[in-house]
Amino acid sequence: MSSEPTPTSHSTPSSHSAPTSHSAPASNPVSAAASVPASGGAAASAGALLLCRARPGSVETVAQLLRERMLLVSAGPEWSVLVPEGKPWLEGGEPVDGVVAGWAAALAVGSPWPVLALWWDGDRSGCTLAAGFRRTVGYVWLANGTPVGEDEAMRTLAARLGLDPVLDMQALDALARPDAQADARARLRGLIAVLTRAGVTLPPGLGPGEPADRLREAARELDGVRHVEWPGWRDAVRAELDAVESGPLGPWLRGPRARALAGAQVAAGLPLLAWSLRRHGRGGWTAAGLVLVVDGALGLAYDRARRRD
Repeated sequence: MSSEPTPTSHSTPSSHSAPTSHSAPASNPVSAAASVPASGGAAASAGALLLCRARPGSVETVAQLLRERMLLVSAGPEWSVLVPEGKPWLEGGEPVDGVVAGWAAALAVGSPWPVLALWWDGDRSGCTLAAGFRRTVGYVWLANGTPVGEDEAMRTLAARLGLDPVLDMQALDALARPDAQADARARLRGLIAVLTRAGVTLPPGLGPGEPADRLREAARELDGVRHVEWPGWRDAVRAELDAVESGPLGPWLRGPRARALAGAQVAAGLPLLAWSLRRHGRGGWTAAGLVLVVDGALGLAYDRARRRD
């Protein structure tokens, strides 16, 4: 199996044939364009959406860990979209693309599903894809629609999202070519059209290019909207445990099956530990017995503590 492509650096936005060293990040057109801070008016018109390839129930627990107030709604059978309620890019001095790239990376780490952040302000628009621990990949368009990203970035995006390597890739290639009739907002709509074939259906009012205030008000009116807030560490840990227990491993963590397994570990570990100690502590057998006893005891204690909750 061939490895999926990774983005490479280019010397200028208009040239895709003269790669430069990764030791000079300023030569990367995406980095250069995204690093330019937006003007006050441009930042005020900024907005963002976070598309997660998972259902809202799976996304909500992870999104709470961002410690940001967000609105969460379904965006297709296997997709969800997060709408920020606040505008931290107006407060901390960091541009909108930097803020949402951090959110996307935090959501994707440790999750089996990718996160695609769509962002825009008055000067630029773009997308950032995060998937697990792999390097994020992004693409940027100027306000007039001029592409300043890398061809390889689009290929990586298609591969990580599982898009059609022929039909969808042709549509993505078109988004990376100059088009005097398409501005940055039209580019994002084109990207959404490609994602529609992968199951994305953005709810009414959540169109790319809309100001953050308008997105927030539209999301609040949607049926089934969830308000995601930081619940505090205790509730966050409890919610995470609930999510794990509701999965395939749940019966082995809590309940009759978990108690039977933990009891069997203790029952097997105690005689083994006693035998090894009588033999003057044979290292391997002692360690095995200790692991069984400790793991079983922790399993029983966890089940008891969760039943009290």
